[in-house]
Amino acid sequence: MRLSVLLLCAAALGGCSVDMGGFTFTSDTREGRSGPVTTTTTSSLTASVSTLEATLTPDGECSAGASVRPLPPAIAEGITECELVKLKGTRPTDVLIGDSGKGQREVQVLYSEPGGREIYMFTDNRLSRIVKPGQG
Repeated sequence: MRLSVLLLCAAALGGCSVDMGGFTFTSDTREGRSGPVTTTTTSSLTASVSTLEATLTPDGECSAGASVRPLPPAIAEGITECELVKLKGTRPTDVLIGDSGKGQREVQVLYSEPGGREIYMFTDNRLSRIVKPGQG
């Protein structure tokens, strides 16, 4: 029962990881030669659940992945790479994918707009910064 609740919560959080560890102690009393003998055993249980959300490929397409989040109403920090593409309505001009050196996925998504270039920067599939024309 606990594992099913954990899986449901993980699916609702979308993109988050859940790591749960715990110990179970059981006690067993039985009759021995000189009276009752109590034996205590310890077992460990670890459950790990991770949800995978779609990310952009270098050609600007969304990779296969499940998203349980509804589409946000506007482009804002915290949205995913694929949510940006859906909100913009067109494929990006360019997508640069790299590694931060800390094991984080870093993605820069470029859109060439009539007023200039817009750059959307993502860290681990979450929008962290927007650079638009006229910004320093």
